[in-house]
Amino acid sequence: MPVLPGAEPYRHAGGEVGVLLCHGFTGSPQSLRPWARQLAGHGLTVSLPLLPGHGTRWEDMVLTGWPDWYAAVDRELRILRESCTRVFVAGLSMGGALALRLAAKHGEGVEGVIVVNPANRVHGLSAYALPVARHLVRTTKGIVSDIAKEGVEETGYHRVPLQAAHSLRTFLRRLDGELPQVTQPLLLLRSARDHVVPDADAVRILGRVSSRDVTEVLLEQSCHVATLDHDADRILDESLAFIGRLAPSVGKEGTTAGG
Repeated sequence: MPVLPGAEPYRHAGGEVGVLLCHGFTGSPQSLRPWARQLAGHGLTVSLPLLPGHGTRWEDMVLTGWPDWYAAVDRELRILRESCTRVFVAGLSMGGALALRLAAKHGEGVEGVIVVNPANRVHGLSAYALPVARHLVRTTKGIVSDIAKEGVEETGYHRVPLQAAHSLRTFLRRLDGELPQVTQPLLLLRSARDHVVPDADAVRILGRVSSRDVTEVLLEQSCHVATLDHDADRILDESLAFIGRLAPSVGKEGTTAGG
């Protein structure tokens, strides 16, 4: 199936510091593209892949699961490490969860982690019914476009395949047990008005990781897809400051030395 307009993957070859960006569940690279382009504009090497089953039609997502989504970002990380001396991982929502697992699994191969409204679990009584419900009902209403800024929409699916939701639940439960393996510096940004991921997820993640260098930022003007919302510039500024502090080759304005 053709990829939805704007949902295409994005890659930019820049300097020796790389950033891997991971989009969210039923979303697409469109939600992170402005962030990716701005990071690239500051001289960084950037990779923003399209996860399997995403960015086309929701029926395609039924054929994929969390091992496919994780394998895609794991592969991109390995490619980035071939050309970059330092690599950061970042993500929105489920993409944040994928980034945290990359950090847990790759250890020193990941310099730092940046997550925006990261997911830690599938909430509600319906989550417990997923193992059975996925065989009886194909989809439920979508979760895209939780954005406060008027006139802005997220490119993604307006239906959630329950088979995929069940796989997401399995992944998040697995990740929860792996969070203590995350030791890298962590920048966690969360929205004050998130209607998709509750504050409890961020609290749980911060309480489970082993990172000693932790920065938490409250995005007061945004909803879940904060990367397309009023606080998008704040996310970029905080990201550049975080990366610049940890990677000596990145200057005050984020420009990679020699890049």
